[in-house]
Amino acid sequence: MVFKRLLGSLGVGGPTVDTVLPDWTTAPGGTVTGRVHLRGGSGDFEIEHITLELVAQVEAEHDDGESNGVVAFDRFVVGGGFRLVAGSEHSVPFTVTLPWETPITELYGQPLGIALGVRTELSVAGAKDKGDLDQLAVGPLPVQEAILEAFGQLGFGFTSADLEYGHIGGTGQRLPFYQEIELAPSPQYAHAVKEIELTFLATPDGTEVVLEADKRGGPFSGGHDALTRFTVAHADAGRQDWNAVVDGWVRELVEHHSAYDTHASYDASYGHDGGHRSGPGVGTAVAVGAAGLAVGVVGGMVAAEVVDEVGDFFEDESDDEGGED
Repeated sequence: MVFKRLLGSLGVGGPTVDTVLPDWTTAPGGTVTGRVHLRGGSGDFEIEHITLELVAQVEAEHDDGESNGVVAFDRFVVGGGFRLVAGSEHSVPFTVTLPWETPITELYGQPLGIALGVRTELSVAGAKDKGDLDQLAVGPLPVQEAILEAFGQLGFGFTSADLEYGHIGGTGQRLPFYQEIELAPSPQYAHAVKEIELTFLATPDGTEVVLEADKRGGPFSGGHDALTRFTVAHADAGRQDWNAVVDGWVRELVEHHSAYDTHASYDASYGHDGGHRSGPGVGTAVAVGAAGLAVGVVGGMVAAEVVDEVGDFFEDESDDEGGED
């Protein structure tokens, strides 16, 4: 077993930690089962708490530009209250449940450029050390996958995804950030919109689907944003004509006159009303291409850029934490 992180703040001779996550993809609201392996150092240590922290790289917009930051969005105490004897090994199993709004990091096995991880923190004799950071893979819920597949079949193309710090007004959003999946318009709508941004806000019962369009201007008017949202049940994943449903959503979005249209309406299957995104928000420079949301990544260079960007996040975080692999 390779222990990836020497706990730097505890000095030479301190314990090492390695958190092992499953090699399969989980989903928002799903469980993650793994183990935290500890190896004792040159002396005995009292392990007070072992805490797992879910973290994400999030973009924020400021008056003087954009910045990236690491946001922790959930914490779990999974063990502690034991003595780690010098040179000994100790393993702590854990099972934690992800928040329903956990971002999607991959689709059909292809990465979306989202840096999401599990950080292990030890409390030892009154000191804390963030010792291990591991990448977490999260795929879409069935109803989210059905919606994404419908966009692809309708001719929309995946262009990028990012996490933006802030809140979408009028929604039940709980996390301090939200995910945007950016889609190139299908030929049918290319004359009306430049791109569509899709956000999923899942709950135990269903998913809020927020759509925002960057609309093109006309001969006598400039372009503007339009936004609307819909609510779908998890149980509807396999019993809707999603191509027809999603096409109806896009038609309504294109017909909106303002980004801040706050009218509310409801039909037999979907409740929806207007709203707007509030708080700082940022576009992304993540370069991901896909063929109609089947996520056939366009070119090895683009795929490598995504992997490199996410990999750099974890390497940089590890460097900041101190210690050595």
